[in-house]
Amino acid sequence: MSRQAEQTEALRADVAVVGAGAAGLYAALVAAHEGARVVLVSRSPLAETASYWAQGGIAAALAVYDSPEQHMADTLAAGRGISRPSAVRALCEEAPAIVRDLERLGVRFDADRHGALALGLEGGHSVRRVVHAGGAATGRRITRELSAQVATHERIEVLERATARRLLGSGGRCGGIEVDRVDGSKLHLRAAATVLATGGAAALWARTTNPPGAVGAGLTLAAHAGVTLADLEFVQFHPTALVSEASDGFLITEAVRGEGALLVDDAGERFVDELAPRDQVALAIEHVLRADDGGRVFLDLRQIDMTHFPNIAAELRRAGIDPAREPVPVAPAAHYTMGGIATDVDGRSSLPGLLAVGECACSGLHGANRLASNSLAECFVFGRRAGLSAAGEPQPVAEDDGAEGLDEPPDPRPSHETRASLWALAGIERTAEGLRRLLDDAFPLARQVAASALARTESRGAHQRADHPKAESRFDGLHGVVRGAEPAFEEWR
Repeated sequence: MSRQAEQTEALRADVAVVGAGAAGLYAALVAAHEGARVVLVSRSPLAETASYWAQGGIAAALAVYDSPEQHMADTLAAGRGISRPSAVRALCEEAPAIVRDLERLGVRFDADRHGALALGLEGGHSVRRVVHAGGAATGRRITRELSAQVATHERIEVLERATARRLLGSGGRCGGIEVDRVDGSKLHLRAAATVLATGGAAALWARTTNPPGAVGAGLTLAAHAGVTLADLEFVQFHPTALVSEASDGFLITEAVRGEGALLVDDAGERFVDELAPRDQVALAIEHVLRADDGGRVFLDLRQIDMTHFPNIAAELRRAGIDPAREPVPVAPAAHYTMGGIATDVDGRSSLPGLLAVGECACSGLHGANRLASNSLAECFVFGRRAGLSAAGEPQPVAEDDGAEGLDEPPDPRPSHETRASLWALAGIERTAEGLRRLLDDAFPLARQVAASALARTESRGAHQRADHPKAESRFDGLHGVVRGAEPAFEEWR
């Protein structure tokens, strides 16, 4: 045994979960409910993850006028012809039961004056089907309740302020993770199943709605171990991020547009259907901003009752903006990455024993563009599936001392230059020339994004090529899969 192994503490669990956002918390609870001993690794204290700040709600067919089939149709339309049908069906059929389970766990969703669940309308949805908790504070309410459940569960141990450093191997399987603690010590966390729930990568782009840590750390970790990634070219830019020195990039949920907020240009004229899918709205705003040097776009909230969106109203006040008297300056910002660690509908990756869920995963659900509020629904529907799968993984038959052939992994933090390059060269509209320049970036994940975007020579959903402005039928149903330097395309059913 090496000196490093002698100095590294060891811990065993049935299931290791990395990430304490909505997906990680729920997967941990489900696995523990199945009888598994779970260790949850969280870089930050519980209830301080990206999910905490999520303003969107949970999309679920709960109304008598709605159905899973209608939700499926809307999801498939937003996905622009490449959503994985089995993943879409799983989400739309299972989301209503998830909402009821969250209520059982203590989450109080907003109700109308009759006491029924208040259902919101958001872009791309044909009917009202989005449930919120505390208006735009849904993420805060849910993660708070789930964190309390996790912290007190007898079969869950929480390691806060700890970071997954690398995956550990065991006979061709993932056998756990190496963890760096805040005090500088290391821990080998052995587990029959490891679930990555590390969040997305939208903070790789210079202008983003995401917290600084959302840089695809889980993707970097998995790719370093040879795990397959997919759909990295699809990056959703939220249309309405605040433009402000004090709060630049603060997300103003499209639920306000569902209640009647309008998008206008400098002349006060509307220029887009506010409830169109996000890729269309973001692109329309980008074209207005580019058409006139110094031009601006505003979100007119003057007819909206902002008491329904208290955290947005508070942030606008901090930025010195009174939404009751003046329109709010907005512009697109990188918000959500459809791509991630390629998984099946039960969260399993290409490496046995390794699962992924939430925004770091790519089940093919979202296709080329995510339908609003399907992401929180995804966290819970696929968090449940991943938790069940993880709890059923076979126990290792022998001891193993770890990093099976893996060298030191790359630093998962991008430089300022990388973030600026991704914004300039792989932003809302891309060109082959710009993407080829990005292939020389020092950051591995940036190069993989560039290679994926170069390979898809079309415009589809959240991937827009100025040099290939139309969707091409030859890419219908195909996902860009990254196993090495060159992406390949596969059909997922």
